[in-house]
Amino acid sequence: MAKVKTTFFCQNCGSQFAKWQGQCTSCKQWNTIVEEVIQKEVKANWQSNEKSKSRVSKPTLIHEISSTTEKRLPTSDQELDRVLGGGIVPGSLILLGGEPGIGKSTLLLQISLKLPYKTLYVSGEESQKQIKMRAERISQKNSNCFVLTETKTQNIFKQIGEIEPDIVIIDSIQTLHSDYIESSAGSISQIRECTTELIKFAKESGTPVLLIGHITKDGNIAGPKILEHMVDTVLQFEGDRNHVYRILRSLKNRFGSTSELGIYEMLSDGLREVSNPSEILISKNADELSGTAIAATLEGARPLMIEIQALVSTAVYGTPQRSTTGYNAKRLNMLLAVLEKRAGFKLAAKDVFLNITGGISIDDTAIDLAVIAAILSSNEDEEISKADCFAAEIGLAGEIRPVNRIDQRILEAEKLGFKRFFASKHNKISLQNTNIEIVLVSRIEDLVSHLF
Repeated sequence: MAKVKTTFFCQNCGSQFAKWQGQCTSCKQWNTIVEEVIQKEVKANWQSNEKSKSRVSKPTLIHEISSTTEKRLPTSDQELDRVLGGGIVPGSLILLGGEPGIGKSTLLLQISLKLPYKTLYVSGEESQKQIKMRAERISQKNSNCFVLTETKTQNIFKQIGEIEPDIVIIDSIQTLHSDYIESSAGSISQIRECTTELIKFAKESGTPVLLIGHITKDGNIAGPKILEHMVDTVLQFEGDRNHVYRILRSLKNRFGSTSELGIYEMLSDGLREVSNPSEILISKNADELSGTAIAATLEGARPLMIEIQALVSTAVYGTPQRSTTGYNAKRLNMLLAVLEKRAGFKLAAKDVFLNITGGISIDDTAIDLAVIAAILSSNEDEEISKADCFAAEIGLAGEIRPVNRIDQRILEAEKLGFKRFFASKHNKISLQNTNIEIVLVSRIEDLVSHLF
């Protein structure tokens, strides 16, 4: 009998050690190093029932390689296709992460029921009856979706060889285990080994594989960081349980952009695609209130209209409060300093609260002008017209700086019925014959004179 070899892995970052120690030298976490068994054994091919010859890769001149675009598989889900860059690439490995209960399994089951291809949905967390109950609640009819409840990778590959599906969905990677590793399911060794087997299967057969991954309390995908390096695409499914909207972001994508996002609405019968997110991000209040302004931002190739809410009040305590939701707090402090120093507004002794409605976070600096407008509106207690829209960046000297793709932002604002669009005087606008009035400003004083 071969000698059993053991090694030590950090359960937080996946670093390997020759012996146990209290603190991981890589991630500086305490008591995360666990001994795991590694069985040295000759591994069979994923096609265990066939005697397949191992292929040897040969070098090829770069000008002899075919550059034809890989045909993608559309998923009948416009939001997912947008995030992936046009569909699923054959032979790719896609990892979907998110908090418990956010809707990861619902999203992939809903997609598997929509797909016109033969799909194998493998679940290690739910029984077939539970999956059937969820499918009936989603109310999708599909005769091409096979459901398998299995956690052993060797048995999964055996069923794949019999069914020969076009797409494989695994729920979740933390529940799988392989016979070649003797540690328990969910350990660093098992996650790495199972992912390696799935990558080998996907690349050799050309079958795309979608994985669901759990996340830790820090918000990172559970398992070693190498897991995210191994897969082709990493998607993050996020949202707030207090809101019905979910956001699908791409953290890594070898076949497309990582700046796209998809928006869903969680309903009792599944997830609904939100094709026009500007409608849900702008409140339907008919009254014009002070402290609100509409900003034109971009997420990838999609323009969004978001509502900025600000509240400026006299500080009760000695130190004024600065609180933000969905916006960078340090950038808010910078904008307040610009208003104090360059524009002469006395806000140092006042509380300032800022909120981006809809529960989303925006990093685009083009919403600076809308933030300034909302703060000044609340400070002066004068409302801004709901027909006004803003898109510009604020510099440290108090100047209003241009932003990119201004024409696309203006067209989106015009489509949604806005009458005035505030932009930087230095922006090059090439639009002709638009029905929206474009107001060009260069200083904060110009903005104040137009609004108040």
